[in-house]
Amino acid sequence: MIRRFLARLIPGRPAPSPRLFGPDAHPVRRSQLSRAAIDVTRKLQQAGFKAFIVGGAVRDLLLGITPKDFDIATDATPEQIKPLFRRAFIIGRRFRLVHVLAGPETVEVSTFRGKQVGDDTADEHGRLLSDNVFGVQAEDAVRRDFTINALYFDPATESVWDYVGGVADVKAKKLRLIGDPVTRFREDPVRMLRAVRLAAKLGIDIEKKTAAPIPRLAPLIHNLPPARVFDEMEKLLLSGHAVESLKSLRRHGLHHGVLPLLDVILEQPLGPRFIELALASTDERVRTGKPVTSAFLFATLLWHEVLASWNAAKAKGERPMPALFAAMDAVLAQQAERLAIPRRFEATIKETWALQPRFEQRAGQRPFRLLEHPRFRAGYDFLWLRGHSGEIPVELADWWERFQRADSDERERMLRPDEAPKKHRRSRGRGRKRKAAPADVPGPPAPSEH
Repeated sequence: MIRRFLARLIPGRPAPSPRLFGPDAHPVRRSQLSRAAIDVTRKLQQAGFKAFIVGGAVRDLLLGITPKDFDIATDATPEQIKPLFRRAFIIGRRFRLVHVLAGPETVEVSTFRGKQVGDDTADEHGRLLSDNVFGVQAEDAVRRDFTINALYFDPATESVWDYVGGVADVKAKKLRLIGDPVTRFREDPVRMLRAVRLAAKLGIDIEKKTAAPIPRLAPLIHNLPPARVFDEMEKLLLSGHAVESLKSLRRHGLHHGVLPLLDVILEQPLGPRFIELALASTDERVRTGKPVTSAFLFATLLWHEVLASWNAAKAKGERPMPALFAAMDAVLAQQAERLAIPRRFEATIKETWALQPRFEQRAGQRPFRLLEHPRFRAGYDFLWLRGHSGEIPVELADWWERFQRADSDERERMLRPDEAPKKHRRSRGRGRKRKAAPADVPGPPAPSEH
């Protein structure tokens, strides 16, 4: 019955039948799920609905990776899901689903989706504008993006349901798009970015048929809302595999649609080394569980364009600091046309850039005041990248490394003698003393997310 129903909706494509893999055929176990995920699926099933752990969590468990979260797919509609849980909220417009709050965990529950129909479901480029047609599980499987993301795990029976050959592709470490790649990429161009990110993160290859149309369809990225592009880029950069992802973006011709300035950055003599150091450092922090921020990453990616504009302005005789702020504003305004960097990140990015000239001031009380700046650590980490990439003398970064770790006496000795403040003699009869440098100047903040 399902096969005939899908055949009517998708002419020429018969409905797939699921292949069930029992507990003896795969390594995934109910005990590997979070308590919240188990409770939500059990409550849905007890209410008479189907409920499965779906998507990336099943994929990761099959690959031996611990999932960050667990999503659930069900045949219950959002209106049927919400009353079953004390704290549940229906969210989304383009894609309506339910967030169930269980202690500190939020479980995302989506209803099986069906094929979109009608002339108003896509724009002139084929991009889907809505995705709220509910369907059956077989439809839901074929409308997902990649085969390895279209797997369903039933905690009650510990069985994996596979409609599209995802288990075989997991074993082969192959990333394959479901359906015709051109059509599917046109439906949602973000899938091209997602393919690059998943392949780098999971250490698998993009199937040739899936990869072939990406360079030709890359301009479709321009039709996406900038906020969606930023979200996907943020996931890519914070995946723990940003270096490989960046290389893959270029190989597949996607960098023009993601970061239009990226070519300019990487073509500069010092650009590649600077960015590789920044991304390698971020990857290491992600893999070891240390916090990172998107603001610092985007500050590194855009810095050399700011630097080029700043140097050009100074060469024309403009004052350094006004020229720097003008360069920052111009670069961020240009980037905002394609990448909607949130304003809260823009402030941090600007502060990190604006601190750089202050690191050149190593006399008097200025170094002490800079240590107390709330963005000192981000500014110093940025300075370290500049020094070790060859943009500035590495001695400057080394000096600040020593200065922030030294005690008060050592800091006084480290001040540049040619610029150190002169000691004033005590005025007779007044008993005035020179104001001493603070002896309890705090050291650098503990390493954080920048």
